[in-house]
Amino acid sequence: MIIPALNEEEPIADVVRGCLATRLPSEVIVVDNGSSDRTAERAQDAGARVVDAPRGYGRACAAGVRALSADCEIVVFLDGDGSDCPELMERLVEPIIAGTHDFVIGSRTRGERERGSMNAQQVFAGYLAGWLIRPLYGVKYTDMCPFRAIRRDALEKLGMKEQTYGWNLEMQMRAGRAGLRILEVPVNHRCRTGGESKVSGTLRGTFVAGTRILATLFRVAAGR
Repeated sequence: MIIPALNEEEPIADVVRGCLATRLPSEVIVVDNGSSDRTAERAQDAGARVVDAPRGYGRACAAGVRALSADCEIVVFLDGDGSDCPELMERLVEPIIAGTHDFVIGSRTRGERERGSMNAQQVFAGYLAGWLIRPLYGVKYTDMCPFRAIRRDALEKLGMKEQTYGWNLEMQMRAGRAGLRILEVPVNHRCRTGGESKVSGTLRGTFVAGTRILATLFRVAAGR
């Protein structure tokens, strides 16, 4: 389990404990993405192993992958703000354990969303990305949800490059291009339980994230 976190001292301990309570991950790794608060301390106290990474969502995810133990076979990603539901983790990992799929992504748009947990731009962006990807790789996505599971060996063969907000989209595109067996399952979504969103919380964050996601889409579609 890899949890990128930036200034999430309020929710992070409960997120870690929620993951450990499922008894599914052998280890929970919180990647402190340059926090200026006590995110790392609270994550460690809750039972996570904490590693550091320079700012950038993709950099944090990549640092978490590098920190995985040698015997790890399935990697689960989840946000540290309390909005994802770790109690639904089995929906993501069971198809991989069963050997029927390589990559399972949660869809918040198909699940039950707490009022206010996603704005209209986020919902639209998920459907738009899916609409653009489908003719390229024949894969139908309805979301760019950070809550996802993938076989470790499959992930390492994707050649991930994105260092910021386009990481999730890049994984989905590269997985489709690589011919992975992909499954999208509905997952519930809550309002964040503390801190401030780095993407939808500000106009600047929304603009920067949107720009990086679009750049990633064009770059990967061009084969780079």
